[in-house]
Amino acid sequence: MQSPLFLAAIFTLSLATQPLFGQQAPAPAGQTTPQAQSGARPRHPQTKPVNLKVLPKNIAREDLVKIMRSYAGALGIECNFCHAVNPATHKLDFPSDAKDDKTIARTMIQMTQTINEQYMTQVHDPDAMPEDKHVTCGTCHRGHTMPEHFVLAAEPRHHPSDDDEGAQAPQ
Repeated sequence: MQSPLFLAAIFTLSLATQPLFGQQAPAPAGQTTPQAQSGARPRHPQTKPVNLKVLPKNIAREDLVKIMRSYAGALGIECNFCHAVNPATHKLDFPSDAKDDKTIARTMIQMTQTINEQYMTQVHDPDAMPEDKHVTCGTCHRGHTMPEHFVLAAEPRHHPSDDDEGAQAPQ
């Protein structure tokens, strides 16, 4: 079972790819589509996502787009970071596994799923909110393609000897 936060993250990231999917059929003569009325770009026919190896194969296209957009936001990237461009069409080839970053992304998705399912479910902190008990790409990446290394800030050390001016520090 997928964690709700993970699915929300995947759903959000997937919105980033929405313009790359289908276009609606043209409206009959004399009628305008809602996109034309609002000035939005026309869409291509909606295609079923293929070559899903980690995400649910029956995921709704809209959910997939939202998830992909959440990944992009968490890593500060665009779709072409993981998805190869088809040299013939010059458009993103979403099913292609040509880029190593897509394989890495799949591994990282599996890692967060495992952490959430096997470890975060064991956190029984009464003060923790449900969202505190889930990790996402953003937990580590925080808008960067590579997680930033955590460096503990140097804090001034307090020694008991600081309380007594005449006392000697331990030897």
